[in-house]
Parts: sequence; C-alpha cells; structure tokens
Amino acid sequence: MTTPYVIGIGNAIMDVIAPTTDQALARLGIEKGIMQLIDRDRAEGLTAAQAADSAAVRLAPGGSVANTLAGIGMLGLRTAFIGRVAADPLGLSYAEQTEAAGTVFVNPPVNPPVAGEVEPTSRSIIFVTPDGERSMNTYLGISAELGESDVNPAVFSGADWLFLEGYLFDKDAGKAAFLRATEACHAAGGQAGIALSDPFCVDRHRGDFRKLVAGPMDYVIGNIHEWQSLYQTEDLEDALRQARADCGTVICTRSGDDAILIRGDERVLAPVRRIVPVDATGAGDQFAAGLIYGLATGAPLAAAGRMACIAAAEVISHVGPRPERDIRPDFRAEGLI
Repeated sequence: MTTPYVIGIGNAIMDVIAPTTDQALARLGIEKGIMQLIDRDRAEGLTAAQAADSAAVRLAPGGSVANTLAGIGMLGLRTAFIGRVAADPLGLSYAEQTEAAGTVFVNPPVNPPVAGEVEPTSRSIIFVTPDGERSMNTYLGISAELGESDVNPAVFSGADWLFLEGYLFDKDAGKAAFLRATEACHAAGGQAGIALSDPFCVDRHRGDFRKLVAGPMDYVIGNIHEWQSLYQTEDLEDALRQARADCGTVICTRSGDDAILIRGDERVLAPVRRIVPVDATGAGDQFAAGLIYGLATGAPLAAAGRMACIAAAEVISHVGPRPERDIRPDFRAEGLI
C-alpha cells in the first residue's frame, strides 16, 4: 500500500512570537488576550516594535490548514501545501521551514516585478505576557489573495485527500481556487473536504457554503456553532440531519463534549480526552489532522474520530498549534492501529 498523499490549501501565516510585558501592551495599544485583524501599516509598526523590545523573537509557520498538514506529516503521511507568500524575509522563511518539516510548499514565493505591487507575507504578531496570555495581531496580506491560478492540476497526480480552509472562502478568488482544486482532486481519484472555520465566515457566505457542502465536498468538519449557522437553526440535530442529506461524511466537534461523526447511515461518538488545556490554540487543526489520518489510512469511522480527539488533546497540553511528538504510540496503546 502506498503512503496516502494529502494536499491542503489555506492561509500561509507566519507567527511572529515574542515575550512582552503588560506595560508594553498598553504602550502599543494592544488589547490583551484577543486576536484582532490589523492592516499593513499597523503590522509593520508592531513588527518593528516587537523586534526592538525583544531579542527572543521566534518565527513559526502557521495558518489553520498548514498546522493540520504539519500534524498529518508527523503521523507519517505525504503532504503538500498550496498557499501564497511574498519573496520577503518572512515569506522565504515560511517556505523554507515548511519544506524542512516535510511538507512540500507547492508555489514559490511571489517576487513582484516592481516594488510595492505585491502585499507582504501574512503574519500573526503574537505578544506573550508572563502569565501565558497570547495577544495576537493578524495581518492577512498576500495569503488572502490566493486564487485559481495558484492551483496547478498537475500537483494532484496521486493525491488521495484534499483539505480546504473555510477562512479563504471570503473572496471570490479563493472560491474559484477551491473549485479548481476539488475538480483536480476528484479527477485524480481523491476525496475533498473543508473545515467551516468560523461561524461569521459561514454567515457571510452561507449560500456558497451550502452549495459547496451539498456539491463537491466529500467530508466537512465544523463545530456546533458553524453547523447551526450554516443551516440557520438552533437545533443541532436538525442541522446535522440537513448536513447528512447534503454530504457523505459530516463531522461535528462540541467544545469538550464527544465529537459526532456521520457517514451515510453510520453515526458514532468519539470520546474526547479531557485535560486542563495549557494552550487551546490549534485544537481544531490537530483534530482535523488525526481525523484525516484515520480516514486516509482506512480506519473505521469511530477509530478515526478517536484519533482526532487524541491529536487535539496532545496539542492543547503545550504551547503552540502543532504537535510536539509522534502520537502514533498513543493510537497503538488504544488499539487504533
């Protein structure tokens, strides 16, 4: 059996992380403990201030689907990432670190023919105070411009699974890229799926999301709020009933409660591993990694769901959105592989 090949499309966001103080946050006008979107000027100003204040700035490739691919790669599957970065220091580092971690970074950094024609690499400027709170300032930059031309169907030769990031559905170019990639994946005999990502994103594009879920998607991952938003109901069971009618495989996470997995007439619960989180960042990303690994390797639906919950538990046990160790021994210990 050949090793499954998973391709992901999502925002390529460099996490720029450094320690700071509450006084510095106040001076910079940053609201503590939240994530906020910022514009280019604010991003450049905060990046410079962070570098001036700390000698311990760390660069870590991020983005939801990119984090998922990192988890899938650590589980031993082949992975490739389609995203946009600029040919600036952050973008070059993002591509280099992604490749070094074992995921193919498909598209080369974009080098503008004339200075100023290309947005800088996307970044999340993260200030960490002594109490562990992370204050995140995210500039979407060039990543949000990913479009149909960034998707080369030839990349999908031999692809078994495609995973899409709902956040990129905010622009028409991203929607076109998703459809092109899905067609290429299906032509190669693969399965295509998406994470709904955010209930507000679903609210903005409900009609298009509904068409995607009921059309080319083979599997969809969402939480309670995203499924309820998609079908405009407060009744989760009603939302899942409609989702099951639309899509072959439906996954619903429930914030600490057992996850619900539905495939055709099969419905199972995946028990979560309840621990006190050190950092909840990346829980959904690694849940997806464990799930896709299970599905791609032919595990029963219940086992794939359990793998997803184990992967999520590992990542919230430490700081950072990517796994720190191989969790396949955990799978073996529970008889999942």
